[in-house]
Amino acid sequence: MYLIRRVWNVKPGVTKQAAMIIDKIGKAYQDSGQRSETRVYWSGYTVPGPANKVYMDWTQETIDSPYREGSSAPNTGDLGAQLRELTEDSYIEFYEMAPEDRG
Repeated sequence: MYLIRRVWNVKPGVTKQAAMIIDKIGKAYQDSGQRSETRVYWSGYTVPGPANKVYMDWTQETIDSPYREGSSAPNTGDLGAQLRELTEDSYIEFYEMAPEDRG
């Protein structure tokens, strides 16, 4: 099992706005069956942590190319364009998780 985390470095003052857009994008991927349940989170306002960063993570059994045969991205309208206007940079992280049976 893998944990996949997308990280967006956003412009100052737009963290929550960006997070709401990212959450909508994540839900669209969930609803289309392309991802498991996503979580969106940030820090730097009312809790300690890095400012101007938004995270979204989800788990997957395998790491597959989003361009694999039979895969299609959901229609997210202009959410991607809205997010690009608020984003300075983004990247993706991959983590392998301990097996649930641990046996």
